[in-house]
Amino acid sequence: MRSLDEDQAQEVIAIPLEGKSAVADYMVIASGRSTRQVAAIAQKLAERIKHGGFGNSRIEGLPAADWVLIDAGDIVVHVFRPEVRSFYNLERMWAFGDGGSSVAS
Repeated sequence: MRSLDEDQAQEVIAIPLEGKSAVADYMVIASGRSTRQVAAIAQKLAERIKHGGFGNSRIEGLPAADWVLIDAGDIVVHVFRPEVRSFYNLERMWAFGDGGSSVAS
């Protein structure tokens, strides 16, 4: 969360997935203002995860950078361009009415 904040990700929310999915414990969703910022946020986050001793994370979607998924094991992070985030609306799909928790602006 701190990494996303430092890289000026927007509208960061964390959605607890316990009891909803065995894939991960948390899903984090954030936006970047452009494909360039989305790619930079994702790459820096993956580097910080690795340097923090949490191993390598899988990254999907980096070439287009409209929607990049960082799979860090117990936490899955989605970084979107705003239009793409609005279209897919993962918050509504996964929050099941609990809305997740907003963390940064």
